[in-house]
Amino acid sequence: MDFNMKKLASDAGIFFTRAVQFTEEKFGQAEKTELDAHFENLLARADSTKNWTERILRQMEVLLQPNPSARVEEFLYEKLDRKVPSRVTNGELLAQYMAEAASELGPTTPYGKTLLMVSEAEKRLGAAERDFIHTASISFLTPLRNFLEGDWKTISKERRLLQNRRLDLDACKARLKKAKAAEAKASTVPDFQETRPRNYILSASASALWNDEVDKAEQELRVAQTEFDRQAEVTRLLLEGISSTHVNHLRCLHEFVKSQTTYYAQCYRHMLDLQKQLGRFPGTFVGTTEPASPPLSSTSPTTAAATMPVVPTVASLAPPGEAALCLEEVAPSASGTRKARVLYDYEAADSSELALLADELITVYSLPGMDPDWLIGERGNKKGKVPVTYLELLS
Repeated sequence: MDFNMKKLASDAGIFFTRAVQFTEEKFGQAEKTELDAHFENLLARADSTKNWTERILRQMEVLLQPNPSARVEEFLYEKLDRKVPSRVTNGELLAQYMAEAASELGPTTPYGKTLLMVSEAEKRLGAAERDFIHTASISFLTPLRNFLEGDWKTISKERRLLQNRRLDLDACKARLKKAKAAEAKASTVPDFQETRPRNYILSASASALWNDEVDKAEQELRVAQTEFDRQAEVTRLLLEGISSTHVNHLRCLHEFVKSQTTYYAQCYRHMLDLQKQLGRFPGTFVGTTEPASPPLSSTSPTTAAATMPVVPTVASLAPPGEAALCLEEVAPSASGTRKARVLYDYEAADSSELALLADELITVYSLPGMDPDWLIGERGNKKGKVPVTYLELLS
């Protein structure tokens, strides 16, 4: 118990000395040991790395989980070392609603069938999003959290210890400076005629005491300087390790970009497949005949596709088995033809469609009574239906 009280008193004395030194430095009444420029640059780079890592981490969490309540729930589960429950993505929830709507409205109707097709696509999109969130969390979020909760806490601890060592060093310097000033004042020899003999004895005794105080202050200064240098080297090594942290975060960033690229590629493929399925689904959009659209040469590609008449497709107007014959016999409409560049490869579903290759140029035109999502395409002596979404109409 006595040992603990002594240690407590010693720690309190050290804390008080540091507080006094820190306060005097703030008011400009004490000298402060400055670190070298390289060390200061390392400290600034470490602080910048920590601040930007926190901001990137928070925004990445928002990107992967926009719902703040869900983020708080996941945070609590992680702090309690419990497994985060599986959560349905927005795409999967939308797919569920569409499937239920199709079941209730009639899965055999055109609207119900389309709902089911879109539901399956949204379900695949939701699964792809779930995989992306899982991969991004492991490859990007986890390393950044490990840096903030592991390496940075170690660096912060060593920096605080270095700050304490510097305060101890500067306090020892101030104590030595005061002891030397007092020693010089005590060692001043008084005049024999103006000073009593008793003062000689007191002056000599005070000088000896201050000599001992100076020796003690110099010893404490050497110890404090050694501890400060050792702690400065430890902190310097940790700060130089920030370069390795940057390399690790760079690798994690590449992994995130790779996973995001895979995710968007999967989404593109799923939507492209859905678009093909909807294009091959006959009789989905049926309306009355409208006046012919303005000449294609005076409209943009988007306007041309939007102003085409919404009527049954050519294939649906012809008897079964005669679609190919009708397409070979049709002639360009009065609105004329124009060139179009193919954006993506397209595989013909049947003999009434024209297979396309990316970047090739074909001649296209519309016919009265065609589905607005389709045009008639010609390449040499071949002719067939082509989807508008795969084309870039040229002027």
